Amino acid sequence: MFITFKEMKTETKCIKAGYKPNNGEPMALPIYQSTTYSYDTAEAIGKLFDLAEDGHMYSRISNPTVACVEEKIAALEGGVGALCTSSGQMASMMSLLNIMEAGDHFISSSKIYGGTVNLFMVTLKRLGIECTLVDQDLSEEELDKYFKPNTKAVFGESLANPALSVLDIEKFARVAHKHGVPLIVDNTFPTPALCRPIEFGADIVVHSTSKYLDGHAIQVGGVIIDSGNFDWKANGYTCLSTPDESYHGVTYTEKFGKSAYIAKARLQLTRDFGTYPPAFSAFLLDLGIQTLSVRMKAHSENALKVAEFLEKSPKVEKVFYPSLESDSYNGLAKKYFDGGSSGVVSFILKGGRSSAMEFMKSLKMATNAVHVAAVNTMVLHPASATHRQLTDEQLVGAGVAPGLIRFSVGIEHIDDILEDVKYALSKCE
Repeated sequence: MFITFKEMKTETKCIKAGYKPNNGEPMALPIYQSTTYSYDTAEAIGKLFDLAEDGHMYSRISNPTVACVEEKIAALEGGVGALCTSSGQMASMMSLLNIMEAGDHFISSSKIYGGTVNLFMVTLKRLGIECTLVDQDLSEEELDKYFKPNTKAVFGESLANPALSVLDIEKFARVAHKHGVPLIVDNTFPTPALCRPIEFGADIVVHSTSKYLDGHAIQVGGVIIDSGNFDWKANGYTCLSTPDESYHGVTYTEKFGKSAYIAKARLQLTRDFGTYPPAFSAFLLDLGIQTLSVRMKAHSENALKVAEFLEKSPKVEKVFYPSLESDSYNGLAKKYFDGGSSGVVSFILKGGRSSAMEFMKSLKMATNAVHVAAVNTMVLHPASATHRQLTDEQLVGAGVAPGLIRFSVGIEHIDDILEDVKYALSKCE
């Protein structure tokens, strides 16, 4: 008996999930470059708005091309549904705003992307939502102390950018569920090719699809995936379990069951914020995902060799890469990651900020860029770029030292990458 689609391996899902051409239809995912859709009658359109029938009413909310990519990503992560957004930042924000309002509180690991720290501690604070940053390595008993009666979520990155610390997903899930709140995990760096947080207890997964899912630095986007496992009604999330007067009084948990969370995010937030990506961006994203498993293996293999090389250099103070046996997160990496730790290596040069600047200036092949996780090798100094807005105290909490370099190892030949690194190190004092 042939295996079911659900039983297919990740490599197969990367290619086969989402778009399914019928007899005589194109093999490639079609680009439905249209803002609107034609219907025979006003009654047919009314049924869409009443949620009585499935279909696309307007491309601010849904689009056939984007929908195929959403289905593919949901299949890869093991969720019941997904919603693409205009950026990874929007995915993170909407994942929280979907279940929170002014006066609510949530907990986040401090070792997350600098832009997300600013989103949580500044922008959401202005909206009346409080965030407490915590050390992700605390014990369950210590984490318990940060929960409040108004705590509505817990957030963390499976592999932190750029600290490269590994989140103990099962620990965080246990603590969150003990307090009746969902765990949201940003899985951008490992991708479902290496890690699937839902399998370890995460309730919601988010990505910046601009990174490895795309893989070629050609589109900005994000995605939210709903596991369908969290019981919103039993845990008192009235925003999902009572009538929504802004949408004909629909009660999401009754109408959509396990897909209540992702349905609300689309019908309420995407409708109001207008944060849906264009069809062509989704088409490009789909092309990237088709080679995701192959690329992540190559990225991880190259990155481990770069990390091992840097670890032996007398000019390097410390290397952060979870697949290194010497890395403090190696045990968690072996537990949660299947086949590597992505292509990002972070390291601290002994000369501090000045040496970091000299190293980056001396690279000949690697590109200085405010990006990461693409086929090209790229380098960044987080303290003066992505984490520039953070205070010294916040930099320490995020695991960002003045001499820290984020080195995004591409899939060029490893000999060429290592020669480039060797030459740049020779220019550092």
